[in-house]
Amino acid sequence: MSTTLITNIGSLVTNDPALGDGSPLGLVENAALVIDGDTVAWAGPAAAAPAADASFDAQGRAVIPGFVDSHSHLVFAGDRTAEFNARMSGRSYSAGGIRTTVAATRAATDAELEANLLRHLDEARRQGTTTFETKSGYGLTVADEARALRIASAHTEEVTYLGAHIVSPDYADDPAGYVDLVTGEMLAACAPYARWVDVFCEKGAFDGDQARAILTAGAAAGLIPRVHANQLTYGPGVQLAVELEAASADHCTHLTDADVDALAQAAGTTVATLLPGAEFSTRAKWPDARRLLDAGATVALSTDCNPGSSYTSSMPFCIALAVRDMGMTPDEALWAATAGGARALRRTDIGRLAPGARADLALLDAPSHVHLAYRPGVPLVSAVWQRGVRAA
Repeated sequence: MSTTLITNIGSLVTNDPALGDGSPLGLVENAALVIDGDTVAWAGPAAAAPAADASFDAQGRAVIPGFVDSHSHLVFAGDRTAEFNARMSGRSYSAGGIRTTVAATRAATDAELEANLLRHLDEARRQGTTTFETKSGYGLTVADEARALRIASAHTEEVTYLGAHIVSPDYADDPAGYVDLVTGEMLAACAPYARWVDVFCEKGAFDGDQARAILTAGAAAGLIPRVHANQLTYGPGVQLAVELEAASADHCTHLTDADVDALAQAAGTTVATLLPGAEFSTRAKWPDARRLLDAGATVALSTDCNPGSSYTSSMPFCIALAVRDMGMTPDEALWAATAGGARALRRTDIGRLAPGARADLALLDAPSHVHLAYRPGVPLVSAVWQRGVRAA
């Protein structure tokens, strides 16, 4: 197996304090990195780098771990431009717009859904994302949910069953019947393709009791819980996520002091995944990352890429928003978008660049990761390696 030395790295983010300056980012200046197959074999000062079969000159630019996008909705069809335009003209956002995408997704062929998924994955990869999670939730029938997960599972191991996105239009007058479907026949059809189970615990979607039933059933089928929690209003989602030891509570926009305390106490189990693209696209209140971090919660950043409320695949954009509007430092935001996302997926092989980790990394056309927030909107990712292979 051949090895590759990436040398002349101006600033290397390892996310391993023991390798670098002792900070959470584990920064190494004037650094080098050795890739052996699909893993990192060595990282440290360039002057001490071992020999390798091939080399790549980073020319003084920064290298960071590949972004870990731990929350997205990429198996869909259709377009909600008209909804976005109306919202930017004064109409408020609610969960109901999902039905538009459900209709388009049901009408699409498998080939159309997969082509759209691959287009968005390529778009994200060019911006430095090397790991992504994605969900079902735009089919809301047994067959459509199962095919969404089957298509997704061919392209990522991080697949989430979200039959409980909203109550299916087919069950508008029988929400209890839909919960029975989601926890019964639909779950049985979908569980073989998924690692996670999720629920939109929100006014207009599923209440606390319904969400508990869905997550408990999913866990009994071997799926690990995640929760869309407290996005639009205060509610039971965060407390439920902590109680059920969910891997993440996602959105976390409307939090009581008790919610913040719960996430802090559960920092080793349940990650607070913040999705600033949704607030940007809906002109909603920003999540208060500073409040969570100061309390001791573990925070991740993700895109929430979906056609309705956050149609962005750009992790650098989300980093810039988090720094500008959510109280995060550039260091905290980058950690949240890499190591934080890995924590939200309960992974130790990604989100860092240390010996034994997967060789997923991005080369920035900048001397430091701080430029991700310092130069918002600029396409700074100039090269990407995924599993040790140059991918973009």
